[in-house]
Amino acid sequence: MARKNLLAGLLDEKLPAGNSAGAPQPTGPIQPIQGLQSSAFGPRGGAIGAVTRSIEQMKAHAVLDLAAEIIDASLIADRLADTSDDHHLLVASIREHGQQVPILVRPHPSHEGRYQIAYGRRRLRALKELGRTVRAIVKPLSDEQLVVAQGQENSARTDLSFIEKALFAARLEESGFTRDTIMSALSVDKSGLSRLISSAVKIPSDIIEAIGPAPKAGRDRWIELSTRLDGAAPLEKARKAAGGVHFSALSSDERFGKIFEAVAPKKPKTQRPTIWKSEDGLQVASIRDDAKAVTVTIDKTVAADFGAYLVETIPEIYAAFKRRADA
Repeated sequence: MARKNLLAGLLDEKLPAGNSAGAPQPTGPIQPIQGLQSSAFGPRGGAIGAVTRSIEQMKAHAVLDLAAEIIDASLIADRLADTSDDHHLLVASIREHGQQVPILVRPHPSHEGRYQIAYGRRRLRALKELGRTVRAIVKPLSDEQLVVAQGQENSARTDLSFIEKALFAARLEESGFTRDTIMSALSVDKSGLSRLISSAVKIPSDIIEAIGPAPKAGRDRWIELSTRLDGAAPLEKARKAAGGVHFSALSSDERFGKIFEAVAPKKPKTQRPTIWKSEDGLQVASIRDDAKAVTVTIDKTVAADFGAYLVETIPEIYAAFKRRADA
């Protein structure tokens, strides 16, 4: 039972803490947890792997209580602002139960006495609002190690949407990181990375910011949106939709849907056929004339033999047409 509670606490900040809310936390290295071995949790990938790595980090590095004001943003932003209730739920959870999982920071490379966050930005924001100190693992990291740790933590928790990963990848490349480093950070192969960067580049940043993370949209729909936004006219439609009166009140996924539909390709209008009637009022044929073809349909229930006669006389009709055109 103790092992189950420990895992739940590490994965979910909403479970009660062992200490009362706001109680002082240890500032030295976390002691090894007896009986808790990596092999007990299976492969080191995914969420279980993230838990195992977090435990090992806490064993090997100091966990300090830091003032939130001395922790700066990461090198590259990996999230879009969202107006969902998730942040408020996290604040309420930490207010009641305390901070369950430390964030990861490094000593700031250019400002002595300050720190730079690798991951845990949502927890940091919530703790700032609550006016509490932040439990943080302090670890010396190079720029490459920082962005890899940042990306892998978010990938393990699967809480970054496709477009957030795409923006993160594009920003990393723009900042000079190699594609090998970016692939390690996001746990993707070359083709997956190309799709991410292509989507982030093709969709203007103002439209991405207007939509937000849209976690339910998924990779394929974001890629389709990037294709639909090719050209000035669809971009104008997208921006017009984003400027609507009630647009900002929608959820991020609803905002995506609004713009996705605004730039959907128009379906060709189905033209109603012209009905041709004989002198005695019978509806003998329907004629459909569009940009590609003229289609004549003979109703056999009305004039069964006329269709065969028409086919037989087409050569004569065409010859008469040519004589008239050449006259």
